[in-house]
Amino acid sequence: MPYGMHDGGWGIWWMVLSWVIVVAVIALIVRALMPSGGGGERSSDPRRILEERFARGEISEQEYRERKRVLDESRR
Repeated sequence: MPYGMHDGGWGIWWMVLSWVIVVAVIALIVRALMPSGGGGERSSDPRRILEERFARGEISEQEYRERKRVLDESRR
């Protein structure tokens, strides 16, 4: 007796579904391990973040200098 569609043919669909799940899990793991942002390399270095915020105009020069001083003191 031939196998396949005569037995319902669900075996092939379960195999395809299994592979889709495996590939999706691997993709999620890889995505979780990659740095977020998608706009190139982004650093989580506080000094770099501070410089970027100042460059974008989010903080004033006075605030920039104060926060930079605090960061310098905390590194000592």
